[in-house]
Amino acid sequence: PLAAGLALADQYRGEDRVTICMMGDGATNIGYFHESLNLSAVWKLPVIWMIENNEYGMGTAVERASAVTDLTKKALAYDMATMKVDGMDAVAAIKGLEKAAKHCRDGNGPILVEARTYRYRGHSMGDPERYRTAEEIEERRKSDPVTRWEDTLIEEKAATKDAIARMDAAVEEEVNEAIEFSRNSPTLAKEELAHYVYA
Repeated sequence: PLAAGLALADQYRGEDRVTICMMGDGATNIGYFHESLNLSAVWKLPVIWMIENNEYGMGTAVERASAVTDLTKKALAYDMATMKVDGMDAVAAIKGLEKAAKHCRDGNGPILVEARTYRYRGHSMGDPERYRTAEEIEERRKSDPVTRWEDTLIEEKAATKDAIARMDAAVEEEVNEAIEFSRNSPTLAKEELAHYVYA
């Protein structure tokens, strides 16, 4: 609903903006999803509804929770354009979103984009991951988007393995510094807990 409101505001002001609302596959089974898609189609709002379909809503496989496993079909009830992108391929995902944004900017209303992807870890720290096998995860790691992007950069001679290794090390160092900063920072006062929180 917030995304529909943002898009409506942009449309009302005549802005050349497109709202991208990203959600997991499990979110497509709730009422807000359908209400928002319907209204965005009725008013031809410039919204890209992007589903990150990692095949498991929390710990439940899509086919066990959704009447359709092709999640783009959920937009057909609203006569909405749809598109599928390979969420494990950064270039394909970017190109797909560029086309989706053009669709919206050309005044064609919203579009639903399903990005097929995969997550290698549980939904949360408390997720025992009993719903899939270690073999499945390892098989899916073979098409990891980061590795695929690195391979593309090397093939196109845009980067070397050494340059990528240096970037990885720099990122690791930055993350470790942030963790240390957090651990060494004073605990927030109760009065500060609600700062910067949307409510």
